[in-house]
Formats: sequence, structure tokens, C-alpha cells
Amino acid sequence: MRPLWQQCCESASGRDNGPVTPAFPAGFPRLLSGSLPGAANLPAVRGHNAALVLDLLRAAGETGASRPELAEGTGLTPQAVSKITARLRDAGLVAEAGRRPSTGGKPRTVWRLVRDARYAVGLHLDRDELTAVLADLLGGPVAVHRAPFDLGAPPERALEEAVEAVRVLLAPTAPEAGPRAGVLGVGVACPGPLEHRAGVLRRVTGFPGWDGFPLRDALAERLALPVALDKDTNAAALGLALRGADGAGSGSGGESFAYLHLGTGLGAGLVLDGTLYRGARTGAGEFGHQVVQVDGPECGCGDRGCLEALCLAAVARGDTAAAARALGVGAANLAGLLDIDRVVLGGRTVLADPEPYRAGVAAVLAARAERTDGRPVPVSTAPGGARLVADGAAHLVLAPLFGRLEPARGPLTWTPPGGEGVVGE
Repeated sequence: MRPLWQQCCESASGRDNGPVTPAFPAGFPRLLSGSLPGAANLPAVRGHNAALVLDLLRAAGETGASRPELAEGTGLTPQAVSKITARLRDAGLVAEAGRRPSTGGKPRTVWRLVRDARYAVGLHLDRDELTAVLADLLGGPVAVHRAPFDLGAPPERALEEAVEAVRVLLAPTAPEAGPRAGVLGVGVACPGPLEHRAGVLRRVTGFPGWDGFPLRDALAERLALPVALDKDTNAAALGLALRGADGAGSGSGGESFAYLHLGTGLGAGLVLDGTLYRGARTGAGEFGHQVVQVDGPECGCGDRGCLEALCLAAVARGDTAAAARALGVGAANLAGLLDIDRVVLGGRTVLADPEPYRAGVAAVLAARAERTDGRPVPVSTAPGGARLVADGAAHLVLAPLFGRLEPARGPLTWTPPGGEGVVGE
């Protein structure tokens, strides 16, 4: 059986469409605007073109888009778009959504994404609880499962608890003809540090027993599903980038923002010019371990005076104002270093009392702006609530289908044991 992308996400070759060089309109998703893979790598080129079409239909929602609109938005010819939509229709990923009047000739066929054609599992492994979400193609929740979880348990035992959570999540809809057959894979988000591409955990702060554990491959073997692994903050930031950092848009712009997650630890997810930034070793975003007080209190990472240690100490003594002020200092450092457009706050500690944190961080950033360019960086609370990281983890699986993971890196392939790869852009 051919991989999903070879079955349904093939577009016109150079013979059908001429040189494949899309002209990206102003404002077109910058996550898609990297250079195309070489023409010799035809499956990747085909996947890229199909991803452009799928992503526009994702953004269009139930309204859908016509062939001319898809052609204009992707830079492909109408003939190429027709071939792509035909293949996607045959795969059950898109369907006709009626007709629209035309300025001349017959009415235009409108296409929409079939949101329940495929599913993805998002799994958030926190230090003391886990959340599993079954999401449709638009990232909407179909089922949710929560359970206690001990990240400090021996890795093999914690692994079995994670596997059981996914099985429980899928059990109500897991008959042979049910959604289980349409599950693309499992996205897993947990505290770092870790190596995203290798799928291996490193010395998770406070839990050194995970160092070197191949969590991605171990889960893939037990679940017989493709698995992607990333830090919890990166997963949340990816989900926000796809929907817009304020939760109001489709996430199609090139905004730069920092997602700051304060819960049982403190970390950041960085989206720069619309692209999730991990760094070469997935080390970006270790926000909580910047030293802000020389010879300060000892941190769980082994250093002293880390921002995480100061924030968590303030939270422990009930001093929300001090915790928010410390968080604001770290946010101001990021704003000065990266010139971000927005700061987004999340995590269970923030969500328990969001306004004091938002106001406290905003006050520090406003004070910085008075000393610099006079333009304070806006601060907001992340939409999505306690499920934000699990929802974002599902997007680790869904995003490649829409070409929205990493630009110009070539195709990403997940291969479950004994199975064929699922290739995305």
C-alpha cells in the first residue's frame, strides 16, 4: 500500500503544469513560503502543492473555496488545482460544497475540507497528569481523556500509562470501521529538554531518569501508529500559530510571538516570522533557565537564580504579583532580544488566576517600552484553556498534511514498525 501522500496528495508534474514555482500573494502563510524542494524529488513537490490546496481549504472552513480561488491563492494553474482536488476527493479529504455564481460561464464548484476524514491524537504528558485528545483535521476535539500521571515513575511504567491513555481515548470509536482506521498518528508533548528529530528525551528538569529514553519509538512500537515528539511549549506554540496567537484567526500570517507556559515548570515556545523555532537541537525556548539573579536560589536544573526557580518560589508562597513581575522580566528580555510582536501566557498556574499575570507582565513590558521605542508589546492569555498543549500535540501530526510544520526542510516521514512511511511536507 502506498503512503498517504503518494495516494492522495499528488499534484501536476512539470509536464502538466510547467515549472512548479508558486507566486505567493502578500500575506500568504509564511510557514509555506520556503523554497520548494528540487524538481527531481517529484513526490515532495507533489506533496507540497497538495499541501497548499489543503491549507487554503483548512483556512476557508465550511465556506470552502472555488478552483479559481485555490489557483490564485497557491500560484498553481487551474488545471493543476483540478487534478489535485480530484485526487484529494478520491482520498475522501475534500468534498464539493455547492456552487457559486460566476462572472461568466457556468457556476463555480466550491470545495471544502472534510474535517472528519482523518484524525490525530494529541497527548500531553505533564509532571503529574496526562491529557489525551482525539482531534479532527481542523484540530477540533472529538474525544478527551484525562488521568493522573507520574513523570517521576520509571520510564517503562510511565510509558505503559501513556499507551493505556491512548487506547482508552480510542476505545469508544475503535471498531474496525470506526475513526481508529483514520488516525494519522500520535503527537506527544512533554517537558524538555528533548531532541525532537531523534524522538529522545534528555535530562528533563527534575527527572534525570528519562535521559536518553527513546519515547517516540517506544510509543510507536506499542501503539503501531506514527508518533511525533516535541516539547510541551513548542506544541502549544504550534497550535497557536495555526489558529492565530489570539485565537481569532486562521494563523496564516507571519507574526512573531512567544508563548510562556507557567505550570509545574516554566518554558517558552517561540514562533518567529510565522515559523515555530526549535533550534538545531530543540534547545530553543528553555526560557525558565535563564539566570536573572546571580547566586540566587538553587534551581532543579542545578544552576542558581533561574527564572523558573524565582517564579515557582513566588507561586509557592502565594505571591502572585512577584511571580508575574519575574515572568515579566523574562518576557522583556525576550522582547528585547527577538523583537516579538506579542506575548501569550498559558499553563495551569496562569490559567488559575489569569488577569494578575497578564497585567503584571504587561506592566513590565510597558515600563521597558517607555525606556526604548515607546511601543509596548501586547500581552494576552492563550485560548484553549487546560487543553492547549494536548491540542497543539495533535497539530504535530496534522500540520505536515497542510505543509505547516517547518519550511524548506524536505519531507518528514514517520514509519511505524513494520509499516510504510506517512510523508508530509
